[in-house]
Amino acid sequence: MAHHCHATACAVPTLREMLMCRPHWLLVPRPLRDSVLAAYRPGQCDDWNPSRAYCEAAKAAVEAVAATEGRPPDTRLYDLFLARADGREAARP
Repeated sequence: MAHHCHATACAVPTLREMLMCRPHWLLVPRPLRDSVLAAYRPGQCDDWNPSRAYCEAAKAAVEAVAATEGRPPDTRLYDLFLARADGREAARP
């Protein structure tokens, strides 16, 4: 499965283990980057079961980059995962 940077409107290919391409990742405030890394679990991209902590941190990172770039953030993926975690959505994104 192809993976790309999760920053809004970025289609740069990245490793599955990486949330964003390097330029966008460096726009994420350091404490937030630390939160994303601390919550990451190897294999979560394969089993589509990231933790709530990861989804919240990743969503915040996407929002932070979008704010820096003056864009509305695209957080649909993380909104879907969080809804599933709350039992409001059962389907795989």
